[in-house]
Amino acid sequence: MAITRTVHIHDGPGGPFESMFVGDSDAGMQPGVLLFPNFLGTKEWDFAKAETLAALGYKVLVVDFYGQGKRGTDMESGGKLLHAFMADRMVVRHRLLDALAELKALPGVDTSNIGAIGFCAGGRCVLDLARGGGDIKGGVSFHGVYDAPPFPNEPITAKLLVCDGWNDQICPPDAKVALCKELTEAGVDWQFIAYGNTGHAFTADNVPANAEMTFGYQADTNRRSWKLTTDFLAECLG
Repeated sequence: MAITRTVHIHDGPGGPFESMFVGDSDAGMQPGVLLFPNFLGTKEWDFAKAETLAALGYKVLVVDFYGQGKRGTDMESGGKLLHAFMADRMVVRHRLLDALAELKALPGVDTSNIGAIGFCAGGRCVLDLARGGGDIKGGVSFHGVYDAPPFPNEPITAKLLVCDGWNDQICPPDAKVALCKELTEAGVDWQFIAYGNTGHAFTADNVPANAEMTFGYQADTNRRSWKLTTDFLAECLG
């Protein structure tokens, strides 16, 4: 097994974009997975997570949704980038669909077997990709954001797994219920797992949890949600 990283430059509205393609260069055709990072944009943490997925038998594109050279380094800079990116959800939709097309065009990717995972803002990207009619078989949102776009969804064909911290104040209970209602009314095959004593950013192993357990790393939830995710992807893309 030879897990390699390849910088992938691609154009489009708001671009150019600098994503990272990660996979086993010795393997043949494999299912593809889009990995959407958190609000800071692509970074080493995402590339390492992509290598973990590649070792499980997937070709992974770590998506640059901000644009080449646009990366957050802290809460303030990341927040500004995210605000600008999310200002027009239709632009977001097109950018996510473009990323899906880029993954499908890469070597060794089984275009009939595509999934997506995302963290924080990337979790909302997974949901918006599905809402936009992206032909992925399965999508996983980790501590994402759940508000629907201010325009109708396309038919959602993806199975969806949402891994949520119950204490997450960015997505309070009414936002959780609203998403479940939206997906139910759309006839989606969905799972929503809410973890107790867990807040936002529970996968971020470099961010200690605060005393209220509303934000930061939660080792048990991180481990449990990842196990659930690998089983889910194997079911959807196997």
